[in-house]
Amino acid sequence: MNEQNTTLNGSSILLEIGTEEIPSRFLPQAIEDLRAIAEKTFGEYRIGHADIAVYATPRRLSLLVSDVAASQKDNVKEVFGPAKNAAFDSEGNPTKAATGFAASLGLAVSDLKLKQKGKGEYVVAVVEEKGTDTKTVMPELLKKIMLALHFPKSMRWGNGSMTFVRPIVWILAISDAEAIEFDIDGLKSGNQTRGHRFLSPASFQIKDISSYRHFLETNFVILDQNKRRDTIVKSMTQLTQNSGLKVITDEGLLETVNYLVEYPVPVLCSFDREYLKLPQELLITVMKDHQKYFALQDASGYLANNFIVVSNTKAENAETVRTGAQRVIKARFDDAKFYYSEDSARPLADRIEKLRDVTFHARLGTLHEKTERIASIAGFLAERLSPDMKDKSVRAARLSKADLITGVVREFPELQGIMGKYYAHNDREERDVADALEEQYMPKSSGDRIPQTEVGAIVSLADKIDNIASFFSIGLIPTGSEDPFALRRQAMGIVSIFLEKGYALGLQEVFAHALNTLHKVKSPEAVMDTITNFMNQRTEFILLSAGHSQEIIRSVLQLSFSHPLEGITARIRALAAAQKEEAFSEFLLAIKRVNNIIPKTPLPAAEPSLFQQEEEKNLSTSHTSIKTALAPCLEQGDFPAAVRVLFQITPAINSFFDKVLVMDKRDEIKTNRLSLLREIWETVAPIADFSKFQS
Repeated sequence: MNEQNTTLNGSSILLEIGTEEIPSRFLPQAIEDLRAIAEKTFGEYRIGHADIAVYATPRRLSLLVSDVAASQKDNVKEVFGPAKNAAFDSEGNPTKAATGFAASLGLAVSDLKLKQKGKGEYVVAVVEEKGTDTKTVMPELLKKIMLALHFPKSMRWGNGSMTFVRPIVWILAISDAEAIEFDIDGLKSGNQTRGHRFLSPASFQIKDISSYRHFLETNFVILDQNKRRDTIVKSMTQLTQNSGLKVITDEGLLETVNYLVEYPVPVLCSFDREYLKLPQELLITVMKDHQKYFALQDASGYLANNFIVVSNTKAENAETVRTGAQRVIKARFDDAKFYYSEDSARPLADRIEKLRDVTFHARLGTLHEKTERIASIAGFLAERLSPDMKDKSVRAARLSKADLITGVVREFPELQGIMGKYYAHNDREERDVADALEEQYMPKSSGDRIPQTEVGAIVSLADKIDNIASFFSIGLIPTGSEDPFALRRQAMGIVSIFLEKGYALGLQEVFAHALNTLHKVKSPEAVMDTITNFMNQRTEFILLSAGHSQEIIRSVLQLSFSHPLEGITARIRALAAAQKEEAFSEFLLAIKRVNNIIPKTPLPAAEPSLFQQEEEKNLSTSHTSIKTALAPCLEQGDFPAAVRVLFQITPAINSFFDKVLVMDKRDEIKTNRLSLLREIWETVAPIADFSKFQS
């Protein structure tokens, strides 16, 4: 493309897709998708450009591409034709295949070339495509962008065949001041847009792109989502700064509200202080999740009897907005108060039997059966980790799902566990037991805090371990992006709790108990193998995220299911420190020679009476010595010392391989030498699989 044709003298392209109200949860991803689709499509059409900006409100998606090239880039491409032996006869004359191929491209046979492709030569034509004016291809390009934009849920409307997240009402498409006309599903594009749905609903002509955003703002639409967000935050701060109040930070709610409005005007509201007697999580959930209101706290950090609603109207309508919001929140709080009062009138423990009537999973029984499994696993864990907490752990496990059938949790499922804690406190259950009902669901995401109480940690582990064991036992295993029961997240939670608490217990032992609590598990060994691989993957991910070397992690990963995880991290630290020493490199070369020669098949125990040479006797003696020295190191978890012990056998291994022919002609001698080497490898294996290290 010629240099003078690289831009339209600073011209830009604007596409605005006007719709009915788009659900706010779809818009953040739609922004990213539209930007990526535009970038890809402009590239496919060989049209240069500068910045691509995407804006979104509930009623529009806008794409603005600046400094768009005046024409497509010229393109040179090779087109392969028939094979050489089909294009030319034995005397080198072109056949009909060659002349036909050349003619189809408007070329002479003399323009064709031969080129190697795979195992043969083929006729090739070099075709030059001259770039078309951007103005000519832009209608097709913009239409293609629109058709490529997809959403998690789409719909059809009218008589059209196109699907979109919501019915498209108008399409604004212009190049600077000139309309770009195309038709999509019977709807014609043009230079018309609309303002705010209620404050300025008429259609308006956009005369040029430079005034587009300003024009929308004069018609009560703040197009830029970042500017809208800043407006919301700044306005809420101004509302609260003089009253000693502070907005309870919630980035998720802020993003949701930002995509619910085109013209945000926050309004400060209040409610009766009497409602503050209800659990604050219940009040916040009603405000946030059900009404999209921002909860506030006072200077002491307590929940205030105020909230902010972000309206989508003028400031002069604030009183009307306030009155309506306060009326709505009163009704919702009254409902919450009723449910909470009804639930509190009956002890949580009385609901345990009712769990027999609630199915956990069709193939895994009722919630009552699940809680009994959790109680069994919790008791097993407590006996080994904190025996004095066994009774509390089992009690908390049996109460753990009772709040799922309360009125509040049926109405507000996100409060599971939290409400259980409040009901248990009301019932005068022990504090550890009550707190564990909330902590059982921790951590809720990567990086989230783990349970703080010992009982909470035990019940959380028991619940997650039961879920993984149960679903794996019936073949419901996460695959690809599918993980409907969030088992990966729960596995990460298990590993995080074990690591942070430093529990000296192997996961294999606990999962074996969990599988035993299930009825008639088919092929329990195969299920355990699958669980082992699954848990090892999560363990590796967490250890990598902590900054440990992948090479070292993989050398100890085969131990991570059968050994306590605290010992795994201790091994990693010891190996990382040892790696810096020359003695480690020398040991690694020696021990890998051992591993490279030993067979995979079983071998008998080494027989000292069969040793023929001094070097193999010395190696056997050195092996006995390090084996004896390693035992207390492993028992005490002193892995730095254990690694240093390993270094002691390096000279004996090297001398053995230098002077002894392992593969002796006498089978008895050869087998005995291999047995000695196998025993050495098995001795070092509890520290790491050194074959995973690069030499």
